[in-house]
Amino acid sequence: MSAEEIKIRTATLDDARELLAIYAPYVEKTAITFEYEVPTLEAFKKRIENTLNRYPYLVAEADGELFGYAYTSAFKERAAYDWAVEVSIYVREDKRGGGIGGRLYAALEDISRAQHILNLNACIAYPESEDEYLTKDSVRFHEHLGYAMVGEFHKCGYKFGRWYDMVWMEKMIGAHTDRPEPVIAFSKLQED
Repeated sequence: MSAEEIKIRTATLDDARELLAIYAPYVEKTAITFEYEVPTLEAFKKRIENTLNRYPYLVAEADGELFGYAYTSAFKERAAYDWAVEVSIYVREDKRGGGIGGRLYAALEDISRAQHILNLNACIAYPESEDEYLTKDSVRFHEHLGYAMVGEFHKCGYKFGRWYDMVWMEKMIGAHTDRPEPVIAFSKLQED
């Protein structure tokens, strides 16, 4: 199946079980997320619901099957940060490297521009040296999509008996003017 056959749409709470199944291996087998325990289905549904109040939460789907998801969230809670968001993405293990992630991020960028978001920020677990739990693939993926490295925190995440670094990457998607347009909630865009 090619990336062009994938449909990108807004997630619903009915997608939660399938999305949690995509996320669980990242928690259990990788240091890509610093989460130790797989969230409950109810907790995962709450995450989706809370995100959709203000930001997009998108899924990649073909033939009724979900292959990945991506969403944005608040970069920081203070009002001055409104024009910056954090991006997150998870693609099903057997579908990685096939263009699904790029399609999800392209859709997130389009929506973010419509919301008047200007900065996309990615918080990425980063190994000093690659191991069986974490590679530098996420950094390479973001670089390919135009993100630039802006910071590194050392040995700030501990998982699987090892310390991992964390990096921030960013991509500017709009002009930073003296009077930026107010940010529009995703839920408001959906109404229009």
